[in-house]
Amino acid sequence: MTIAFNQVAVIGAGAMGRGIAQIAAQAGSQVWLYDTQADAIQKAKEAVFQVWESLATKGRLDADTVNAYKSRLNGASTLNDLKSCELVVEAIVERLDIKKSLFVELENLLPETAVLVTNTSSLSVTAIAAALKRPANFAGYHFFNPVPLMKVVEVIAGLKTNPAVCERLTEFATQMGHTPVQANDTPGFIVNHAGRGYGTEALRIVSEGVADFATIDRILKDQVGFKLGPFELFDLTALDVSHPVMESIYNQYYQEPRYRPSVITAQRLAGGVVGKKVGEGFYTYVEGKPVIAPEPPVPEVKEFPPVWVSPRASRRLELLQLLKDLGATIETGASPSPQALTLVAPLGFDVTTVAVVERLDPARTVGIDMLFDDAATKRRVLATNPATRSDMRDAAHALFAKDGKAVSVVRDSGGFITQRVVANIVNIAADMCQQRVCTPQDLDIAVTLGLGYPVGPLALGNKLGPTNVLEVLFNLQTVYGDPRYRPSPWLRRRGAIGLSLLQTED
Repeated sequence: MTIAFNQVAVIGAGAMGRGIAQIAAQAGSQVWLYDTQADAIQKAKEAVFQVWESLATKGRLDADTVNAYKSRLNGASTLNDLKSCELVVEAIVERLDIKKSLFVELENLLPETAVLVTNTSSLSVTAIAAALKRPANFAGYHFFNPVPLMKVVEVIAGLKTNPAVCERLTEFATQMGHTPVQANDTPGFIVNHAGRGYGTEALRIVSEGVADFATIDRILKDQVGFKLGPFELFDLTALDVSHPVMESIYNQYYQEPRYRPSVITAQRLAGGVVGKKVGEGFYTYVEGKPVIAPEPPVPEVKEFPPVWVSPRASRRLELLQLLKDLGATIETGASPSPQALTLVAPLGFDVTTVAVVERLDPARTVGIDMLFDDAATKRRVLATNPATRSDMRDAAHALFAKDGKAVSVVRDSGGFITQRVVANIVNIAADMCQQRVCTPQDLDIAVTLGLGYPVGPLALGNKLGPTNVLEVLFNLQTVYGDPRYRPSPWLRRRGAIGLSLLQTED
């Protein structure tokens, strides 16, 4: 196999730089690692060597392979040592002025055919290249930390990037064992842009007092299948990284409401409560493990009231079968009796609005989230309204926990927690397709590999049905009057004609 780049330089010997250097050396390139701090280069080499030696100890590499890898990883004492390199990957501090200055200096040292790339996560590739004489040879090459384990890389074309450069970088990414995805130069590129729907909406929900951090994390993991809840993820990445990215994307899109940051993360960042690495974030950490309060116990209910289900409830037949399986006494009249627990299952609307519109007694009305098939989830979510009686709330909680499934009871809001977060994830992804940030297929691949979602945003929208996602968004708009829930035209068109969200672009 002919390697795409024989001589590769990596500038910046931090975690990202040494990870990129490692996989490039493993692919067969001679790699030159440079940092302004000479001791950082030696430490990075030792760290990579230790990784390879550990793999050899585990039987995953043989001694000859380890020696070959080591022979390809070199230190560079000055930028002048890099003048024969065909590719230079920059992985330094996220400051536009410093990056621009570095690349101007490199361009004057390297051959005219050399390819220069930045590992920036949020800065404009076009803006970094603006001072260069040969911007056609410049692109974004965004890896994720830890580089050897996160198997996706965004190949980003700036305004003047030669397409052949991106093709060559794509080939090299594959040779390094990674999955390349193509992105245009837009704020956040693919992964950081698509991720806005998860954490930002969860922050809005907690700011409204709907539920606490741990409850929101449990619901999104158990109902959707996310590996980490949004607040666990914030603690892992740390707010000194996450909050500036939120602000950057929001401001680069000229205050687009969908990307609006939260005062919650701003305040916590100011107070130094940034996450796991300092022992305190949305959770407190003891010996690296979060301290999480136990869930409220299931209430003891001696006698269950009969249950009446709104004829407008989503997945009504499934809900009725579930109640039957749980042993509930089900009322079938046109309206509930004075003793009945009244169940509603809205999409996007709050329980209070549904009770008023359907002329139900709010004191006996409880909502249940039926966005997903109950059999596909590990948790049921109920919502009370401000007037719900405690005995009705407890009866609903105990009833839906009878088969041992976890139950969360949250306060009323427009849309349930899962509905709001999932609808925003799908809508932002659809808007990215509208902007031609990338193809639908690359978007789902990038998010699945880069963020660890159970499926990509568009596949998730297909699973639920675009019309259901649109219903949630339209109803949230009605409840909140907020443009952040404005459905993407791309999503609306596909929902209207029943087209797959992963179908080839029109």
